[in-house]
Amino acid sequence: MTKAEIVEQIYEKVGFSRRESSDIVETMLEIMKESLAEGEKIKISGFGNFVVRAKRERVGRNPHTGQEIKISARKVITFKASQILKTAVNRGHAG
Repeated sequence: MTKAEIVEQIYEKVGFSRRESSDIVETMLEIMKESLAEGEKIKISGFGNFVVRAKRERVGRNPHTGQEIKISARKVITFKASQILKTAVNRGHAG
């Protein structure tokens, strides 16, 4: 599903204009992005958690040559689905 499809679903199900729906989606994503950039955890009840984790510098290998390469320290975002979401996905629908 794309961002445009999410906007369309909000337009159809909630009744906001397409412009309002788009603004809502853009604002929500911007808030989430800013929160994650600040290292905050995002908990959405019934959906899951987004968490920023720090990964240390480590040594990896080029799979083609076998040569060792340095993988720099960085932050990664992880998502852990809630049990409600997992159950819905395994039933084949989210409702």
